[in-house]
Amino acid sequence: MKIAVSGKGGVGKTLVAGVLAIFFAEKGFKVLAIDADPSPNLALTLGIPPDEAKKIVPISENTQLIESKTKTEYPGVYRLSFSVDDIVKDFSAKSPYDVNLLVMGTVRSAGTGCLCPANAVVKALLQHLYVERSEVVVMDMEAGVEHLGRGTAKHVDAMLAVTDSSFKAMETAKKICELATEMGIKKVFLIGNKVANANEGRLIGQFAESNNISLLELIPYDERIIEADIHGESPTKYASKSKGIEAIRQLGKNLILQT
Repeated sequence: MKIAVSGKGGVGKTLVAGVLAIFFAEKGFKVLAIDADPSPNLALTLGIPPDEAKKIVPISENTQLIESKTKTEYPGVYRLSFSVDDIVKDFSAKSPYDVNLLVMGTVRSAGTGCLCPANAVVKALLQHLYVERSEVVVMDMEAGVEHLGRGTAKHVDAMLAVTDSSFKAMETAKKICELATEMGIKKVFLIGNKVANANEGRLIGQFAESNNISLLELIPYDERIIEADIHGESPTKYASKSKGIEAIRQLGKNLILQT
């Protein structure tokens, strides 16, 4: 099962991605979480302490790794074909919840000069993870919609577009769903997050229905999740008392059934 989580900045996509990854690990799946956001913080959601999270070097910024994969004896020329199956073993971080984490860094658009070798490695690695590996992969994507044009998620089984009840967030989610469908992703779902009351739930539900988008889950607003974020802690610390965490766990159950 390969899942991409996207949405407008601030809607809670990292929370959804992290808790889903932990849920699948608790269910006995081998799980790889990918942080593809330019401002990575999935490590904290996965319970990796802040001091350890700061030491993680994104794949796209790992000069030694990039050169070992792409460098040739000719200046300005790099290899287009190379193996990436060793990168998960050598460069992933293990979370306390038995989830392996890879921090990708930014995948740039074509024509970005010296960043091309890094792009080649990241894109080859993403394709390898989606197509050739058997574990559950959950990717926390860059906020917004521009990244979808780079094809970084075209091999996933399911795209989750996370939104709150704001107009801008729902419009971004709509665009994500449209682009994901155009890419050929078969399972595209809307996830409502930070739902504070029944009216907000109705707004998201009506939006999904009017745009013919499958609404898979509504996640309630939860002060415990906010508290965990303030302290740089994994929100699963409060799992037994958190309605928000429980809703994301239910989302995981639904995804198992759907995919």
